[in-house]
Amino acid sequence: MSFSLYDAVVPSNLQILSALANVLKKAEVFCQDRGMPHAELIDARLAPDMLPLGYQIKSCAVHSIGGIEGARAGSFSPDMSAWPRDFAGLQAVLQRANAELSLLDRDTVDALTESDTHFAFGEAKLPFTGANFLLSFSQPNFYFHATTAYAILRAQGVTLGKRDFIGIPRTKR
Repeated sequence: MSFSLYDAVVPSNLQILSALANVLKKAEVFCQDRGMPHAELIDARLAPDMLPLGYQIKSCAVHSIGGIEGARAGSFSPDMSAWPRDFAGLQAVLQRANAELSLLDRDTVDALTESDTHFAFGEAKLPFTGANFLLSFSQPNFYFHATTAYAILRAQGVTLGKRDFIGIPRTKR
């Protein structure tokens, strides 16, 4: 079997984005059941020097469809824009990323394998191939932010398990 960048990135991003949407539904119910303002969870952090849940969710979209868009454009820079301040807005971010990823075809993503891609932050520029950028930068960041979002909610008392994080595995059909 030959290497497919599409297979290495897109299906897993779709799986985890869908799982995160379900995790956010549980977080919203958690707030409603306790009369807790949504902002209390959306602003929650694991540590004072870490960014909050809202940022973590937004960053999952940034490092999934945003990473692929960056590889297509030849350059990726961190998204420093504000994140949504409510669950509906965070769900919309996940839905948009999921919808855009679902529209990608294998040939389009596989064509990025050897493309020149730069990570640019201020004056710093790191050169990558498209595959190396997606697999060694965007994908690890995607999983970091997804895991951090899950951990923030667990630390706040939302009842979640590993199956919530993994979502629906892609079993043999």
